[in-house]
Amino acid sequence: MLTITKSVKFDAAHVLTNHKGLCKNLHGHTYRVDVSVRQAENDGSDMVMDFKDVKRICEETVLAKFDHAFIYDETSAAESEIAAVVSKNGMRAAAIPFRSTAENLARWIFEALADRIDGLCSVRVYETADSCAEYTAE
Repeated sequence: MLTITKSVKFDAAHVLTNHKGLCKNLHGHTYRVDVSVRQAENDGSDMVMDFKDVKRICEETVLAKFDHAFIYDETSAAESEIAAVVSKNGMRAAAIPFRSTAENLARWIFEALADRIDGLCSVRVYETADSCAEYTAE
């Protein structure tokens, strides 16, 4: 069975409220997102999906929301307050209803792409070059 993976990158800031480590402070990452697509069984074609199409869908779904934004947990009063200041000053803020951990972002991105990419099998979100979280299809 064939699988392809397309990587896209975006820059964003976030904070992990109530975290005991340094990530409780406002900081940023150049995130790398790896989107893997598996060929359907009994599909005899020699191409799973055009990489250009995967990139376009990721740009429309993920990068349009998160690139150069402050990603914040809208259920957190502290993060919402920071987002209000960011927005008031003409900067981008992207609300999500959960903490902006790599694990949660991987799940959110997978679910956002699942209806648009047939055969989506996994999404990896790298916060750094050597640290990632992966969400896979069941």
